Amino acid sequence: MEESNDVLLEDELGLVDGAVDYSGQPAVRSKSGYWKSAWFIIGVEVAERVSHFGIQGNLISFLIGPLKQSTATAAENVNIWAGTASLLPLFGAFIADSFLGRYRTIIIASLIYILGLSLLTLSAMLPSLVKSKCQVDSTFIFCSPHSQVILFFISLYLVAIGQSGHKPCVQAFGADQFDDKHPKELIARGSFFNWWYFTMVAVCSATILVLTYIQDNYSWVLGFGIPCVVMIIGLIVFLLGTMTYRFNIKVNDKSPFLRIGRVFVAAVKNRRNTLSSPSIEEESGGIVLCQGSKQFNFLNKALLAPEGSEEDETCTLNEVEEAKAILRLIPIWATCLVYGIVFAQVFTFFTKQGKSMERTIFPGFDIPPASLQTITDLAIVLISPVYDRIFVPVARSLTGIPSGITMLQRIGTGIFLSIFTVIVAALVEIKRLKTAQEYELVDDPNAIVPMSICWLVPQYFLFGISEVFTMVGLQEFFYDQVPNELRSMGLALYLSIVGVGSFLSGFLISMIENITGKDGHESWFCDNINKAHLDYFYWLLTGLSVVGFTLFIYFSKSYVYNHKGIITQA
Repeated sequence: MEESNDVLLEDELGLVDGAVDYSGQPAVRSKSGYWKSAWFIIGVEVAERVSHFGIQGNLISFLIGPLKQSTATAAENVNIWAGTASLLPLFGAFIADSFLGRYRTIIIASLIYILGLSLLTLSAMLPSLVKSKCQVDSTFIFCSPHSQVILFFISLYLVAIGQSGHKPCVQAFGADQFDDKHPKELIARGSFFNWWYFTMVAVCSATILVLTYIQDNYSWVLGFGIPCVVMIIGLIVFLLGTMTYRFNIKVNDKSPFLRIGRVFVAAVKNRRNTLSSPSIEEESGGIVLCQGSKQFNFLNKALLAPEGSEEDETCTLNEVEEAKAILRLIPIWATCLVYGIVFAQVFTFFTKQGKSMERTIFPGFDIPPASLQTITDLAIVLISPVYDRIFVPVARSLTGIPSGITMLQRIGTGIFLSIFTVIVAALVEIKRLKTAQEYELVDDPNAIVPMSICWLVPQYFLFGISEVFTMVGLQEFFYDQVPNELRSMGLALYLSIVGVGSFLSGFLISMIENITGKDGHESWFCDNINKAHLDYFYWLLTGLSVVGFTLFIYFSKSYVYNHKGIITQA
């Protein structure tokens, strides 16, 4: 009776179960969370995206230009940094989920981010500062010719550290503002992921257009300084929303990482001690314990020690199911890595292709090659509302699924479209190389091939469409399918797909460079792009993408979804 009275009181007052406000009092639904809070959180993420793409969007040009690196080295450095920036969120998520919480982690990460951007701006100023200072005092600490490179990379990786706490926590904290036990807010949360990505991409488009033009034509100092100012404003906006936020209550004092780790330790230990004993499934009704998760039955050994054994460890059913939920994600994560490799090319070789093509729109105005990344963003901006407002309702009426199609179906559709992205990229590169040969420009590394940069539009646009499906699907999938207390880690796992993909891309480039550049031959990534063979590389990526997609379909068919603690078959 007391329980039902509590429920009635909660409904009457509009309290949100499992959440408190900024003062630690039970969160009132009408005064906290939902879209009113989400927009403040989106504000700080907008600032972070401006900063991130203000750096990554044209990073290869800075490395090749002011830092005078070769094409292959610059591409590897971009991939290594992008990979690091996408993998470090695993550490940031661990700190947030185990110790600081998402709110405090976002604030600390933003401050580190701002420090990195400040030093990055200083590194761009360094050549002019050093020139004047060294003429007066040759013992000045930055008089070394390598000082700019050292300061630049220190700053760059400080930014990556800032991103490690920012990326996994901001989106998770935004999604936390929607109560998944409330029908209206649960539907709104699905739209939140779509509109989150839509807003980020719209901002990125403007960022790349404006900042790459400033960086290429005016000043790298200004090009790095603007993101720093924007990030400061973003942190202020985030703090202004504090009184509207909902903060999740921890239901278990134990770290979720320790709980899950304990399950694996107990399972191994008990399995070793029960080799000759009846299986746990037989002793306790395996169907109940497994709940459809037959592929991970060995974890049930953590649930129950054999009779008469005092040295074996036992875990609760909830702890075992949490561990299974994490294990189920691994095959999906692994089969998406090829998509991460393709993703890395948008910021490296796609841009390099554009540098060698005709970019003049009208006399006196040349399109910065990195600005074509906005075509990808344009595709996302155009397709996202169509997906959310037209495709989902139509698909929902046919499938009966609230989201229209399942999260894995959405991800798989995007991976399939990315295959056509690299096919188109290969065909365009073949056309560009033939044009260079026809006009006898092969031996001129600085030649502008008389072929419009607009030829690159289809590959950018196709990849943008694939992102609407795969990237947004991955965000929602990894947020939704992990235990509630590990949602920052879930989004970090999504980001790590891009990170590991970038590292794998760098590894492939390095390996191919060494193999194809042997004995004085021109490698596939020759500095003279007219002698290089990016088309071969794109065909290789096509083959890898087909293999990755096939494996993804295989594992998706056997995936078991976890919804609100209930395990259901995909």
